[in-house]
Amino acid sequence: MRKVYIETYGCQMNVADTEVVFSILGREGYIRTEEIGEADVILANTCSIRDNAEQRILGRIGQFNIYRKARPDVIVGILGCMAERMKETLLESGKVDVVAGPDAYRRLPELLAAASQGHPQIDVILSREETYADIAPVRVDKNGVSAFISIMRGCNNVCSYCVVPYTRGAERSRDYHTIVREACDCAERGYKEITLLGQNVDSYHFGEYDFARLLALVAESVPDLRIRFSTSNPQDISDAVIETMATHANICRHIHLPVQSGSDRILEKMRRRYTRAWYLDRVAKIRALMPDCAITTDVIAGFCSETEEDHRDTLDIFEQVGFDAAFMFQYSERPGTLAAKKYPDDVAPDVKTRRLEEIIAVQNRLSLESNRRDVGKTFRVLVEGPSKRNAAELCGRNSQNKMCIWPDTAHRAGDFVDVKVKDCTQATLLCEPA
Repeated sequence: MRKVYIETYGCQMNVADTEVVFSILGREGYIRTEEIGEADVILANTCSIRDNAEQRILGRIGQFNIYRKARPDVIVGILGCMAERMKETLLESGKVDVVAGPDAYRRLPELLAAASQGHPQIDVILSREETYADIAPVRVDKNGVSAFISIMRGCNNVCSYCVVPYTRGAERSRDYHTIVREACDCAERGYKEITLLGQNVDSYHFGEYDFARLLALVAESVPDLRIRFSTSNPQDISDAVIETMATHANICRHIHLPVQSGSDRILEKMRRRYTRAWYLDRVAKIRALMPDCAITTDVIAGFCSETEEDHRDTLDIFEQVGFDAAFMFQYSERPGTLAAKKYPDDVAPDVKTRRLEEIIAVQNRLSLESNRRDVGKTFRVLVEGPSKRNAAELCGRNSQNKMCIWPDTAHRAGDFVDVKVKDCTQATLLCEPA
């Protein structure tokens, strides 16, 4: 019985993939361990979305090899997007025994067996059919509260800055029957919340079911579970999706809607296929049907040829929307993307840094203003566990995905608790039992 240890980097989809890998390896007798020092197989499920993510993982590979030198039979493997992007380079380093892309996980037992005989292995062939729909994931959420369900894989958008179409392949959607079955299984196992995952969930299409119909079907199949989804694309999120959210109480009032830039010129260069006017229209539709819906976003500062006017357009759209939170990054050129091939990375690093800092300052203020508007309100919160700073307090998220903290020793992870907001920081709602 060999023990396998996996470190997971990047998006929620990678967490879901790690759960699939544990399931596949478990069928072959591998045992999951959280202690790297006792592992016979050390795997990293990787992210390539930004250069610093890859650099961090390359550093970890060096640390993995400390265990490999101490126990020469230890196998080190790289999975996921970075495996797909860097391919032979990883294997040729001599520090990695197995390189497996996102569509090669079924072959992992075979690859590991060959590597254990001294034959390094690589499989980075992308598939147009693989969805792992028949694999029952081994959940990694320690509290047994929240679960991820992958509804589709890959992406067809080919935004000019993004490696995902090259590392995860073309879009393909899972049979909706298998998605509902997995959601029902989560409910039977005592989970209280599920998140439907896809690179672009709004592109989901299987038979007669688009994403709006799937969302309604899942909500009606597991009425006692809270339902989230990620990620939406502004060009594709439909009125039907927004209306479905508004009519189902168990679908959380939170939409992550990446804007990336507030400049039409930059959006066109990014190949985002929507304008700022279209984005603002989607926000207006959301707010009209769900005034209490939180909207969060992603943004890239300093994309190729971005001017001060473009940057001001981004600051302006932040002000107009009033995002509840945002993930904010400097542009990082990714080899192989359309932007890397067509456009020079010509915004100076210090300018990128300054623009990012200005965006962060605006968002910090907007987040605080959003949270202050919640003071005095009562929310139903799903308990995640004790607060990190105080064992006499619990923490959990409300429907809007805002973190709440309140004094409580009577409840536990998985309980729903009504709390009243008495104060806040820019990141947290400070509450008391309602």
